[in-house]
Amino acid sequence: MSKFSTRTVGRKRILLTGVAAAVMVGAAALPAAADSEPTEKELMADCASGVGKCTFNDPVVDKAYLGNYHQVSDTLYNCSTSDATQGLNWSDSVGSTDTFEVSVTAGGKIAGIVDTSVTAKYGHSWQVNHTDGGSMGMTVKPGEVGWISRAQVMREVSGRWQTHYDNPHWSHYYWYWDDTITSPAPNDTDGVKNAVVVKTRPMTADEKASCTARNGKVFTSRTKVENPGPDTPRHGRGGSGPIAGDNGTPAVNEEKKGVA
Repeated sequence: MSKFSTRTVGRKRILLTGVAAAVMVGAAALPAAADSEPTEKELMADCASGVGKCTFNDPVVDKAYLGNYHQVSDTLYNCSTSDATQGLNWSDSVGSTDTFEVSVTAGGKIAGIVDTSVTAKYGHSWQVNHTDGGSMGMTVKPGEVGWISRAQVMREVSGRWQTHYDNPHWSHYYWYWDDTITSPAPNDTDGVKNAVVVKTRPMTADEKASCTARNGKVFTSRTKVENPGPDTPRHGRGGSGPIAGDNGTPAVNEEKKGVA
């Protein structure tokens, strides 16, 4: 009985080992799970790095408009009992962003692709950043704060990105997505001009309380008191999600999925 029992156990061990091997072979033969679809930011990162060969097609440049006012100087606090007249320096740097909050920097690959596309269609280059500065005098009444605020001429270009990979990425060679890039424009574009103004307002209760430590003096702070909120595309395209393709031509139903 003991010999029979030993051989039986041995066969069972062999059989179990064989089943385990078969399961491992079967698992290896199963196809890998399909890749998830990329985000626009991931595709843009591949355009910026050169991993994807990207073009920005059919650009449409909208009319220029004046962007949001935003604080560009220190803040002047008047804790005294008489008017405070003082000059403040200001500086401003405005960059470019796209629908998906991707920063477009001067000299970068994305900026170069957009500039090439716009220049080919419109005959002028696309500006992606602007820096300016100066000084202004202001008069701030007792119990008020003052600062310099600026608004930059802006414009948008909408188009459709296409990327081509040498090897499939997210299971496809080609991806398409709509996008709008918002950038500073040269002063007086389409008759719209940059604006620099002085703003004042009464101090808040906390600001008045801080005057106690200043012995009733006038002082400046680097703390910004103006909150303009984010700039958002006015005529933006995008938001429908990337569309896959395989042969360099628009994917099936691409126009139906895209944003008109």
